[in-house]
Amino acid sequence: MDRRDLIGGSLSLVAATSFPPSDSGAKSRQEGLLSAHGAAWQHLRWARGLEGERRADLGNGQFLNPVFSGDHPDPALIRVGEVFYLTFSSFEAYPGLLIWQSRDLINWTPVTAALRTYIGSVWAPALAHHDGRFYLYIPARTADYRSIYVIHADRIEGPWSEPIDLRLPAHIDPDHVVDEDGQRWLFLSGGDRVALSPDGLSTRAGVEHIYDPWRYPESWTVESFSPEGPKITRRGEYWYMITAVGGTAGPPTGHMVIVARAKTLAGPWQDCPHNPIVRTWSAAEKWWSRGHATLIEAPDGRWWMAYHGYENGFWTLGRQMLLDPVRWTADGWPAAIGGDLSRPLRKPVRLGVAQHGLGRSDRFADIALGTRWTFYEPSRDEANRLALRPDGLSMTAKGNSPADASPLCVTAGDLAYMIECAITRENGAEAGLLLFYSKRLYVGVGFDDQGLILHRYGRQRRMRRATKPSERLYLRIRNDRHIVTIYLSADGQTWEKFPVQMEVSGYHHNTDGDFLSLRPALYTCKAGSATFHRFSYRGLETG
Repeated sequence: MDRRDLIGGSLSLVAATSFPPSDSGAKSRQEGLLSAHGAAWQHLRWARGLEGERRADLGNGQFLNPVFSGDHPDPALIRVGEVFYLTFSSFEAYPGLLIWQSRDLINWTPVTAALRTYIGSVWAPALAHHDGRFYLYIPARTADYRSIYVIHADRIEGPWSEPIDLRLPAHIDPDHVVDEDGQRWLFLSGGDRVALSPDGLSTRAGVEHIYDPWRYPESWTVESFSPEGPKITRRGEYWYMITAVGGTAGPPTGHMVIVARAKTLAGPWQDCPHNPIVRTWSAAEKWWSRGHATLIEAPDGRWWMAYHGYENGFWTLGRQMLLDPVRWTADGWPAAIGGDLSRPLRKPVRLGVAQHGLGRSDRFADIALGTRWTFYEPSRDEANRLALRPDGLSMTAKGNSPADASPLCVTAGDLAYMIECAITRENGAEAGLLLFYSKRLYVGVGFDDQGLILHRYGRQRRMRRATKPSERLYLRIRNDRHIVTIYLSADGQTWEKFPVQMEVSGYHHNTDGDFLSLRPALYTCKAGSATFHRFSYRGLETG
């Protein structure tokens, strides 16, 4: 098959290099090409979907990454028949592990949030289907405990079981695989694996080490070695193990994808002579820190890799899901051929444009927990704070500021967007609208009995303007490529620009940790409650 047929449209010079340069001169030439093309990708135009959000499907048989814009890290992807299922790390968001389905790998619709019971911060789960049942293997951690759990369901829609602790405190990033003899295994970070019971709900024997991951040259600029995210795929006579190394964030050139293969799951594992098969070679590229990949075969026999990456200059959006076409070399190794993913690619399955994603706007006809909204660091009974009213969503106060109020958050995926919400609060309550990264780092505005409160850098500043004790206030935040402008209105028609504007490009993991993203959020704290009458989100296409 011709490479141009796989990619579709014009083939960039950068994309013509399947494997990393083998000498410093070639590497320098590649970085020069990336710099030369840098200006081009800064003017990319996506299709527009629900509420103006970026959409990968261009409507002409091609797509433009990201497939999932905004914070969708550690994709766990499987295919059952001709249907693909997918979920992502959900960290402190509960209900968590929202499952998506698709028939073309590009347009996805939500199914259900599988994890309802709080077990801690959820990192890099594995989704599996075996003997007619679905499984999720879930690494989770709290301040004083970490392990891997499993939940299961007979139908992807659920109901999903309560979590079962597999008591594996030393590992993350599991992947489920069944060998030729029917033995079930979990492959784990660091080149380890553990045998599972026939029902997949407990372990057998102990953890064993079966692979020492390939190491990159000492001179490369990376965050750390950190071998993680093993994903196992069978093709022909070989098992292929995809592993992420180089650290997940840090320098843009750190995270990468390596591959090894073996004829049995016990090994010996042979490293690919072309490692790494995916890496960001220069900070001039469109996508940084590309890694944590899964190989997947489409119904037509073509292969793809789904992985995550940070958008150049937009760590604030978190790790976004990317899709890369794969060809197999003559000696039987997978080769990523999408280049730097800054150009449109041919769609995996030629279906018409379908609805993708889930609108972020909400008139609060129901409580869309786990699909649209998630709490930050919730307690087990956090949902009890919410109640539907004829005129909106009521939220009982918690904590003394946004830092300990467990704000209700929604993911943003656009380089520029605007959010609005109308809020009425009871006496004694403080309520407001935020862009929230973590309890240490957020920005926005709230109001209480004494008046307006500006939040920035995770700190608060009392403003002089007073508000009536029970008045309804309309709040708007515009985030235009990290420039945040706040507007206020008493009637939702006439808006007043807030006197302070802010720049928020530093509100991300490399300054505050936790692998999160900057998300629109609603909060209520101090006492009483507040009612949110409607919330709107609109993606903006700006110069």
